[in-house]
Formats: sequence, structure tokens, C-alpha cells
Amino acid sequence: MNFAVWMGIAGLAATAVAAFPAVATADDDLPSRRLTDHVVIVSIDGLRPDAIGKFRMRTLQRLMREGSYTLNAQTILPSKTLPSHTSMLTGVDADVHGITWNSDETDAHGHVDVPTVFGIAKSAGYETAAFFSKTKFHHLETPETLDYVKSPHGGFFTGRYTWRRTVGYVEDYLESDAKAPNLMFVHIGEPDYAGHLYGWMSVVYHQAVLEADRAVAEIIDEANDRFGGGNYTLIVTADHGGHGRDHGSSDPRDTTIPWIVWGQGVQAGVQLPAIRTMDTAATALWILGVTTPPDWIGKAVTGPFPGALMATTE
Repeated sequence: MNFAVWMGIAGLAATAVAAFPAVATADDDLPSRRLTDHVVIVSIDGLRPDAIGKFRMRTLQRLMREGSYTLNAQTILPSKTLPSHTSMLTGVDADVHGITWNSDETDAHGHVDVPTVFGIAKSAGYETAAFFSKTKFHHLETPETLDYVKSPHGGFFTGRYTWRRTVGYVEDYLESDAKAPNLMFVHIGEPDYAGHLYGWMSVVYHQAVLEADRAVAEIIDEANDRFGGGNYTLIVTADHGGHGRDHGSSDPRDTTIPWIVWGQGVQAGVQLPAIRTMDTAATALWILGVTTPPDWIGKAVTGPFPGALMATTE
């Protein structure tokens, strides 16, 4: 049985706004210096940066042309899904957040002990939402930090979501009467599934990468419908790469990840300097006008936002 049948896989982007536009005031209680009212973070599990060009991920290639990016961002050690995503969404390394395992251990360890980007954004008055496709992300579902969360609950057939199921939940949520999220996170797992089963950069991994690219395109379509084209900022990244049928080591094929920012306020065609995965959380909060905790090592990536930088120096 091939990967496409096993996972049920069947299988554009919006116009970017290069200039820094005025942000409509949606809520007087929100930070006034925000660059946008909506930030969407998409993490493609196990996506190696070299796969974007090799396998012609057309959506991500368009985001790179119309936004700012690096194909040399770095994740943490161990370069595994749960520790890496925890750093991505908490702004600190594993020695601070303490999650070094890579499975759902919430019964034994509970939720992550450090603040998440969701909790900090919610404390600032924002609506938060997350769509996880693996049970291990339950560690990041800290109570009272997410206004909406969707994730699997375990079992062989229910322990993970396909991208179609995850994006379907995103679609249902954004088309509902719920308040539009200011910070939304979406996890797509197909490349990681394929890498472990058939090998990174294999024919089946190639197919999974293209499916992930399609998932991003559909998320953009849904965001355009709900927020309006050009009225949000999108970050696309990964938690780790991989080689052979595994990952987790210090091998550059495991630790090097893509990092792309596109949309409202983002300058086009900028190749970014060194970025670490912890910078994702810091950047999302900075875009929303929220101060990061002083102990975070994650730093906001401000280079793609020339209009905002000029405004802060006036």
C-alpha cells in the first residue's frame, strides 16, 4: 500500500502587501502598535528546505518571492517534533521548557511549564486558535490559553490527522460564527509521516511535500476569505528536517529548516540572516504589538517590516 492511499491523500496563494499599510482598528483593547490584526503560523513537520526547490513547492516558492525568507534557519537539539515545536511556540530552548521527549506524556508531565505564545497573546486581549495533527501537542494546550483547539486523541486510527482533516477543521472554524482568531497555528504532518515510512527525499516524501504545499495554499484561501487578502501576516516554517528514515541528531539535514514570512507589512524578496526556531514566537508577538518575556532567547525578526521600523524611529 502506498503512502497516498495509507494516509488518504487525494491531491492560490493571495496577493502579498509589500508596503506597510494602515491596520484597521478591530478592538480598542488590543495593543495599538500591532502591525496586523491576524497572524497565522503554519508548521510543516519534517520539511527540509532543499525540498522546496527540488520538488517545486509552488505555493511556498511564491511566498518566498513575495515575502522574506531563509532556507538556513535552525531548530534545537534534540531535533524532534515535540521539543522543537515547544521551542517554536515558547521562545526558549529545551533546557528551559524541559520537554525533551517526543510523545504524548501529558498524563505524567502535564502541560508545558513555561508561557506559550498563545497564553501571552491571549493575556494581551487576542483570540487564539491552534490545529494540531498529533497527540503529542497536548502538552502545548495549556488551559485558558487557547480560545479554540483541535487535535487528535490517540489510537492507531485516531492518533493523527491527515492534512485534509486538519485543514477541514480550519475551514469549518474560519467559516463559523466564532470570533476571528488574531493568532492561529496550523500543523501539517505529511512530510514527517512519509520520511519515517519511506525516507526523506524519497518518491513518497516528494508526494507528501507537494500535499503539504497544497495544504498551505488552502489555508491561505481560507484566511483570505475570513480576514481579507492582505489583512494578515503568514509565517511558514518547520520543526526539523530529516535524513534516511529518521531525525533528531545534530546533522544539518535534521536541524536546518525553512522560515518564510509573507503578507501584511512584509517586504518582498528579502533573504533573511540567521534565524532560530525560537524566533517564531517572538516574531508573532512583535507583529501583534506584544512584549515578549525578558527570559526568552527568541528574538523578533523585524527586517521584513521596513514600514514598521521606520514608524518606530519617527
